[in-house]
Amino acid sequence: MNAVHIRSAERALSAGTWLIVAGAMLYSILTVTPLASAHTPDKWDWTAPILPLVVDAAVVIVVRLDAVLARLGGDGGRWPIVLRWMTGCMTLALNVADSALKNDLVGVAVHAVAPLLLIVTAETGLAYRRAITAAVLALEVKQQAEREARERAANERREETARRAREEREHAAALAREQREHETRMAREQTEREAAARREEREREQARAEAEQESRERSQREREQRERERERREREAAEHAEREQRERAKQERRERAALLEGLPVNTKLPEDHARRIVAAAVAEGVSVRRAADLCGWSVGWVSTRYAELRGPVNGVPVDLTGTGR
Repeated sequence: MNAVHIRSAERALSAGTWLIVAGAMLYSILTVTPLASAHTPDKWDWTAPILPLVVDAAVVIVVRLDAVLARLGGDGGRWPIVLRWMTGCMTLALNVADSALKNDLVGVAVHAVAPLLLIVTAETGLAYRRAITAAVLALEVKQQAEREARERAANERREETARRAREEREHAAALAREQREHETRMAREQTEREAAARREEREREQARAEAEQESRERSQREREQRERERERREREAAEHAEREQRERAKQERRERAALLEGLPVNTKLPEDHARRIVAAAVAEGVSVRRAADLCGWSVGWVSTRYAELRGPVNGVPVDLTGTGR
């Protein structure tokens, strides 16, 4: 059963109850009014319908309030029960009184139908309404429980979704953090490798520079050593040449001295020997006369040899050794 069925049953109960109440009220007015009019003074006959209306109004009040209390799940206590049964009994008594006074049992039975039906309908409607109210409350409790269950499930789903989203964010953050750490580590390693490569390159450059410097220094030392060796050889060669020159000069001086130490001769010496004597005389500064005496040649010839030996003649250098012609 759902809310639609409950509302449909409640509407049917309400419609049926009010239909029975209306019919009973109309039947009661039509039945009780002649009785009340017969037992009322003639001038007050017009008040006869008031009695059934008052009694039926009490019935309407009881039925209506019982419906409201049943809907609200309340309990009016003993007095509503007293009023309900009192009005029912009054309606029953008023409706069957005329037939009872006439000893008409069939009339009593016929006129008792509407009041009894009204009494039983009121009690049955109250029971139905209480049952419907209980069913409605149970349905509302069930629906509330279902709503709470759905809300709990929705909350759980939202929490699960939020938890999964949080876990995904945390996982993504962890992955991003690991990625950043990996990138940082790779960048640091790359930087270290580049620094190591630069350091190795600097060391190689420094080693190459040191090797080049050492090579230049070695080449410089070798050049200096070769220069010193060359200078030493040149100095030794110069000293040797100087010694040889001094030896030659000494030898020449000895030879000149030997040539000039001789005695004057009366005959001409050979020209080669005479030239050597003249050359020695020029070198030692001996006079032309002395040279002529030593070689046996004429003073004119000796003078000519002197002139040749002391300077170039016609652009030809003088042979100081006295061997050239």
